[in-house]
Amino acid sequence: MNHRSISCVLCALMTPALASAQVTAPKAAQAYPSKPVRFLVPFAPGGGNDVMARIIGQKLTEAWGQTFVVDNRPGAGGNVAAEITARSAPDGYTVFQFNVANAIAVSLYKQLNYDPIKDFTAVTQLGSTQFMLVVHPSVSAKTVQELITVAKSQPGKLNYGSSGNGGSSHLVTELFKTKAGIDLVHIPFNGAAPALSGLLAAQVEVQFAPMATNTHVAAGRLRALGVSSLKRSALAPDVPTVAESGIAGFDGTAWYGVVVPAGTPAVIVAKLHSDMVKILQQPELRSRMAAQGLDLVGTSPVEFAQFIKSEIAKWGPIVKFSGAKVD
Repeated sequence: MNHRSISCVLCALMTPALASAQVTAPKAAQAYPSKPVRFLVPFAPGGGNDVMARIIGQKLTEAWGQTFVVDNRPGAGGNVAAEITARSAPDGYTVFQFNVANAIAVSLYKQLNYDPIKDFTAVTQLGSTQFMLVVHPSVSAKTVQELITVAKSQPGKLNYGSSGNGGSSHLVTELFKTKAGIDLVHIPFNGAAPALSGLLAAQVEVQFAPMATNTHVAAGRLRALGVSSLKRSALAPDVPTVAESGIAGFDGTAWYGVVVPAGTPAVIVAKLHSDMVKILQQPELRSRMAAQGLDLVGTSPVEFAQFIKSEIAKWGPIVKFSGAKVD
């Protein structure tokens, strides 16, 4: 048998296999999902993360004809839900709402039972929300720079509140302290609502609070100095960013997105990404979320993976500077 004959025989043998391989990926995409999908949210029901997850879940349920079940698993700063996801089958039926707390956890905890890079495949960043830098009216400062001046004239005298040790509102303030070169005393509360109550009662004087705090600003109970993102908030367009107030490049936002267990087929990741981004691009939804201080994003899997890595690198030095530890 000559070389040409051998080649023909090999081609004949290989063609069915190649044809099968070519249709496997499309068939996998078409078959998914064939049963309910679990969406793990690392916080209790009722918060902004939970609301966004339920909106996504409902719209995917309608589009797919399969239930997209929101499963709230709060605990350990988002680590409980992350561990469950990391140990789940990489089949597209477990997705996780990865958030800034998981990026911070790398530096905050001595040991994690999951690797935030190796154990997940990124799908997309869903959204981000700013904090509003507010002060109690007893503080004379009316701008970010005036607050810095007051703090420098009274080092260690001003107290700031947060939703808890190691939380995003705590570390955003530590980021501010580092860049501004000031000394503020941390008073942790058990959640955002108690922290806000403490600020209103003048138990603390300064806070990076949720954007909804703007209602107290409008009523004169608090004074807004800046917002923590690189762009102004639609909820308070007259309030400058901290960055434009003299702290160049300051960016301290809370964010969250979607990841799946590492090894999930690429066609399933692509379907999740495509369908979620379509939802995020709906004008009515974007307007609704903007009214709550949430900016919808919708990045590619590669972009979100790179963003997660950059956030882990960003918060590491801030955690070290703050001295925050959970275990």
